[in-house]
Amino acid sequence: MPEEDLVEVKFRLYDGSDIGPFRVAPATTVANLKERIIADWPKDNKVTPKVANDVKIISAGKVLENSRTAGQCRMTFGELQKGVITMHAVVQPTVAKTKTVSRRSQVSPPCS
Repeated sequence: MPEEDLVEVKFRLYDGSDIGPFRVAPATTVANLKERIIADWPKDNKVTPKVANDVKIISAGKVLENSRTAGQCRMTFGELQKGVITMHAVVQPTVAKTKTVSRRSQVSPPCS
């Protein structure tokens, strides 16, 4: 694959730091990008994703589905098609258990 066909991406984290930039094939899926983010995530951050589903990737204001590709995220501005695509990587841990509501919070206060 020619070098000019690759898509250059980087991910901005909640603390303003970046992962990347790195070059990927246009057919690389968002699911693959999430795996790369997990592998390169700074180990000293307070918030760290445990699995790829903990990461949400946002590009152009939209949360990207796992089936989208890096090539589909490339935006064109007139003749400018090159350059690094900056996406936001947000950690949203998956919840294994649902929170239970205590009985005390379900009881209505007495009427006056």
